Amino acid sequence: MAATGFLLRGHAQNLLDALMGMGYRCVGPQVRNGAITYDILSHASDLPWGWHDDQKPGSYRLERDGSPWGFAWANGPQGLKPLLFAPVDTLQTARRTAEDGALHFEGATPHAIATAVLGVRACDLAALRLQDQHFLEGLVPDPHYAARRADLFLIAVHCTHPAVTCFCASTGDGPRAEHGFDLALGETVGGFLVTTGSAAGEDLADRLPLQAVLPKEQDALEASIAAAVAGQQRRLPSRDLRAALFAKLHHPRWEEVAARCLSCGNCTAVCPSCFCYAESEQPALDGLSSMHTRRWDSCFTQGHSAIHGTVIRSGTRERYRQWLTHKLGGWHDQYGRSGCVGCGRCITWCPVGIDITEEATSICGESHV
Repeated sequence: MAATGFLLRGHAQNLLDALMGMGYRCVGPQVRNGAITYDILSHASDLPWGWHDDQKPGSYRLERDGSPWGFAWANGPQGLKPLLFAPVDTLQTARRTAEDGALHFEGATPHAIATAVLGVRACDLAALRLQDQHFLEGLVPDPHYAARRADLFLIAVHCTHPAVTCFCASTGDGPRAEHGFDLALGETVGGFLVTTGSAAGEDLADRLPLQAVLPKEQDALEASIAAAVAGQQRRLPSRDLRAALFAKLHHPRWEEVAARCLSCGNCTAVCPSCFCYAESEQPALDGLSSMHTRRWDSCFTQGHSAIHGTVIRSGTRERYRQWLTHKLGGWHDQYGRSGCVGCGRCITWCPVGIDITEEATSICGESHV
């Protein structure tokens, strides 16, 4: 996909101004509480210029080196998921009239704001595709997700500085953003190569002070992406581990990983494709109303497998096995591919540094077709 033009680094504010002129609320990466996370973005100066991340199993640190780069980092703890599948959603309200005690139910109207997200990586675009399949393409599309998804403008950035925990090349989901975006940026020393991916992206590009793409800039970007692929040392043994995993449900490695796993659910919270949730009632103190809410849940919690007072997966061994076999195996039956996009977040944000690629390889072996 050929670049449309070249945006000088000093013109990054023009990009935000153009988006806001098109009616979008801008969200972009910023340094917050020691991590790069998404937040409302009005000024290009708030982007993480000169910051890069040092990620390892169970470790995340930010460092600043004074370089001109704004996207010399892999990813933070957030993907697109919190912007679409909200951590807490009110699905309906119930009210009791004081006069006769009658109950009245009302569905909660999804409230969405047209939002442009800057800095989306290829792995998160792949995860978004999976979330779309789950929330939009089933028998009953989710109205809350659909409302937020309808007015979402995505500006991808090709990943040129993967963390040591990244393995998107082995899953086929990066580091180059190839589809699912409205506009894509490829960062080089001088600025950004701009590629359009939709009619809305073309409209935005027309509003920017783009220059012609010089061959040296294109070559520099291609070299950076190739280096990002070559630099990834972790990999899954195959993109389809369904048969291998389900044939090893009694492998001794499940006990070994359970001895280390805390069942904290960090991996599912930061995973950009996990979608488990629990529903509950939130009654008001006056007893006249309540809200029926859903909030993120995890297959590592005790309540996730509770049925009529019986907890089906009572131990960490069963919970970790459920997560791994579903993510890397069962998803093939549901969505035609693995649920893992190689972002490496579950490795970085696991308190004890459990590595999904290491566990999958130990259980399944080195290579499976």
